[in-house]
Amino acid sequence: MAAVEQVATSIRTAPACRVLGVPRASLYRGGRPVAVARPRPAPPRALDPVERHGVLDLLHTRFIDQAPAQVHATLLDEGTYLCSPRTMYRILEAAHEVKERRDQVRRPTYAAPELLATRPNDVWSWDITKLLGPAPRESAALAERLIRETCGKQGIAPGQLTLHADRGSSMQSKPVALLLADLGVTKTHSRPHVSNDNPFSEAQFKTLKYWPQFPERFGSIEDGRAFGQVFFRWYNEEHHHSGLGFLTPVVVHFDHAARVRDQRCQVLNAAYAAHPERFVKGCPQPADLPSSVWINPPKKTTAEDPPGATIVTVDDPWVDPISPAPDYDAVSIINVTATLIPSPIVSQCH
Repeated sequence: MAAVEQVATSIRTAPACRVLGVPRASLYRGGRPVAVARPRPAPPRALDPVERHGVLDLLHTRFIDQAPAQVHATLLDEGTYLCSPRTMYRILEAAHEVKERRDQVRRPTYAAPELLATRPNDVWSWDITKLLGPAPRESAALAERLIRETCGKQGIAPGQLTLHADRGSSMQSKPVALLLADLGVTKTHSRPHVSNDNPFSEAQFKTLKYWPQFPERFGSIEDGRAFGQVFFRWYNEEHHHSGLGFLTPVVVHFDHAARVRDQRCQVLNAAYAAHPERFVKGCPQPADLPSSVWINPPKKTTAEDPPGATIVTVDDPWVDPISPAPDYDAVSIINVTATLIPSPIVSQCH
């Protein structure tokens, strides 16, 4: 504004605003003196300080365990009127003494977890789902073994990994918490009753249970483990994830994505060279591999998102998750952009 006022002394206000791109209304509005709000006068019907203090003393002593409406009715029966029940509430509120007196649950406000993965083994997510069959169980000891063995297979260094889960009993168990502290793994949890805070594991469960080979029931724990070995190998090595540019999790996790995309480019270039008239938009390109993946990204404009980023929000809960290779445990590992599932620990949980 100062620059506009300086230029306006020589070429008038309108041209100066037009040259500097400043609306004239903003310039004029900024030059107005700031109005100082006058203090609100006390209503003539208000109680004076002595009367207010007397009401408060009465509420603190004789009627300490009664509501203002009860106090008002009792005083009327005694032939006394001090003020209305609403005025009593105002006096109590001014003294910061109005609150919920019933013994009710006051649930804390949970912040949404904001997790970003830009390379393999940045963030893992895991969850447990029940499969129909005999002797269902969910064990903190089994979860502890799963996490320890998977971290060992992946060579996780202290401070490298963030492990995300919901608020199930195994996820919040003391053995798991102590193990993660020993391994130097940061743990995060979903907000209560918010399934979209763990979208990759939820999406993986849907892929599992909609797989054509998924049975109605499992005959035994051994049956479930055998099925899990087949499914995890298919999920990691054969299933092309839309969230990974239709690459498999093994290709992305072990850094073979560039080579596979180059091969796809060669195939598409050959197809274009043979029949260019069939490709009205020019030479086709393989799907891009996202450079990062979010769980609950910070709110920002689309222009600020990095190119190719996969962002999972409440409106986009189904984006495919990531996975490892030869060893297949029941953990969902959000690497680069997918859900990595590593070993043979599949009882009735995933």
